[in-house]
Amino acid sequence: MSSGVGEPVLQLRNIVKMFGDFKAVDDINLAIEEGEFFTIVGPSGSGKTTMIRMLVGMDRPTAGDIILRGKRINDVPASKRPTCMVFQSLALFPHKTVGENIEFSLKIAGVERAARRLRAEELLAQLRLPPESYSKGVHQCSGGERQRVALARALAYEPDILFFDEPLSSLDFRLRKTLEKELKDIHRETKKTFVYITHSLEEAMVMSDRIGIMNAGKMVQVGTPAEIYDTPHNKFVGEFMGEVNTIEVERTGDKRVRSISDGAEYIVSFEPDGFVHGYLIIRPEIVKIGQAAEGLPNKIQGTVFNDYSLGSRVQYQVRSDSDQFQWLVERLQDEPYEGGLDDTVFIGWRSEDSILVSD
Repeated sequence: MSSGVGEPVLQLRNIVKMFGDFKAVDDINLAIEEGEFFTIVGPSGSGKTTMIRMLVGMDRPTAGDIILRGKRINDVPASKRPTCMVFQSLALFPHKTVGENIEFSLKIAGVERAARRLRAEELLAQLRLPPESYSKGVHQCSGGERQRVALARALAYEPDILFFDEPLSSLDFRLRKTLEKELKDIHRETKKTFVYITHSLEEAMVMSDRIGIMNAGKMVQVGTPAEIYDTPHNKFVGEFMGEVNTIEVERTGDKRVRSISDGAEYIVSFEPDGFVHGYLIIRPEIVKIGQAAEGLPNKIQGTVFNDYSLGSRVQYQVRSDSDQFQWLVERLQDEPYEGGLDDTVFIGWRSEDSILVSD
């Protein structure tokens, strides 16, 4: 990833996109650095697909400017931009060979046949496809191979930015996990700028240098995966980043809040400026259970209602005795809670592990 010194490769300035009276993208400002793997993630209807269509030139913004290397490109058609798109459908030519697909943009640009062939062979090697794939029909390729061919075709013409529209969404879990790592490796090897669209938080966390989270047309938070996970700006981001314990609270004093549902008081180490009312977010993996909860400043008594195996982790559901709130607690498989279901236990957490948001 770029160090951030100098002009960003891509900037969005007050971008708005209207469809009639509906505002699909609402006043977005963003700067993407040279060589960065930037992922835009959000639920269906958040505006992320509309966003990428504007970035690649398929749609024009209603207001605002898209700046590529210091030049406004709002009115530059997709075919004239130094960018390339890898679509969810991949959009490969089924009647052409792998080599012909990879060389397509070079052929359109008038690059001679020998140079096209050499570039295609370089990309086959870089993307770990065997040399004999060059003459193979696309219809003979596996799903993973087709993904690599689509990426090779995108890289062939040395674009400034590669855009990806949920390219892994139709693949099975195992292949998707493999290609997530390969895409990150390819990004590191090529040092290209990748802008990736997905609804999958897991994809975003695994691959990205930074993530932008969209909701209702707005970019609600931008940061590294760790920043967004550890310090969400609001309730939506906190819950979008995974299963959490969320309690509606009000301020009762300096770094003290009270649960709206049962009046229990909790201690926090940080509160937003002017905080009066909002939400306390506690991630399941930081909650202690049983003897480990003794002596913690925030402690609740409850009953172990159920447990769930999550591969390397075990998740416990603990129902609070005071208001039956269903707390989630996670432990590694080799460090499980030693008790059983229906046990009465204490759960607790440190004040510095409390996340407090205003909305």
